Order: sequence, then structure tokens, then C-alpha cells
Amino acid sequence: MVVNKSTVPVGTADKVRATLAQALAQRGQQALGFEVVSNPEFLKEGAAIDDFMHPDRIVVGIDAGPHAARARQLMETLYASFNRHHARTVWMDVRSAELTKYAANAMLAARISFMNEVANLADALGADVDHVRRGIGADSRIGPSFLYAGCGYGGSCFPKDTRALVSTAAEYGLPMHVVSATEEVNNQ
Repeated sequence: MVVNKSTVPVGTADKVRATLAQALAQRGQQALGFEVVSNPEFLKEGAAIDDFMHPDRIVVGIDAGPHAARARQLMETLYASFNRHHARTVWMDVRSAELTKYAANAMLAARISFMNEVANLADALGADVDHVRRGIGADSRIGPSFLYAGCGYGGSCFPKDTRALVSTAAEYGLPMHVVSATEEVNNQ
């Protein structure tokens, strides 16, 4: 079993699978079975250890195939201690797992850009954006996270992940209007 923990473009597991199959065939070992699993990490900068030890969710992508049941069993064993009190593992196919990571980061980036626009409007109207943040964050459908206005998002993930999502969608002729606007607001 090969487990990809990285944030990678959708379709990466397919390429890894094809590369491994080709290498095994060249060695005359094509009967050797393997599975490629997507298991993206969801770690915040500055909180990696805590996020690893106490994950909100564990995303595992396994495609249907002759070795899928064994791969799932291995992943269940690996994460058993993290699922003791309640199930945190979200099972899905590999491409969905690869996309989940990008979608989650783009959603968080959009919240940051949205609040920065609200902050600009609050300044123009003479309103206090901190009061607005607390007011909208009290709505259980919204919640208080990622509602702080500031200099925008940065770091090692959000910028590259939003760009990758827009780029991937463009390859399929699909515009990502909200994510593109998120990037534009962040750049401003």
C-alpha cells in the first residue's frame, strides 16, 4: 500500500498507480498487488502536532479494486486510536479525497477574503468589524473561525491551493468564480 499524505492535484494517485504498475511490469512482477491511497493532512501552521493528535476528521480515499478491502483494513488499524471515542474517518474514493483538501483550503481562504471585504465596508460605514465578526460568528451555521479581518491569507498552503483549484477547474473548462474572486480580494 502506498499512502499519499501530501496535498496533490486531483489525479496524482492515478499517476502513481500507473508508474508503479509500469515499474512492476518491467521487473516481471505485475502479479504483485498494491493499492494507492489518498490520506491528505489537515494541519494548521503553528498547530501541527495538536492537529495531528486531535484531528477534526481523517480523510481516506480508497478506490474500488482487488486490494481495497485490505487497504481499508490497514488504514482502520492505523487510525484506530484516533477513532476510539467517535468516528473521525471520512471514507471516500481517491479523487474525492484529493479534491477535499483543496476545497477545504479554498473555503477557509474565501472566509478570510470575505471578512476583509466586510472590514473595508465597515470602515467606510463607520461600523466596527469586530462587532460584525462576533455577530455573524454567533450563527451556528457560520461559526467563529476564520472571520478575522487582516492582511489576507498567506503561508504555504492557501495561496498555492486556491491557484491549483482554479487551474484544475480551467483544465476542464469550468470557471471557479468564487475562488478566483477570493484570490483577487486577497491580492488587493
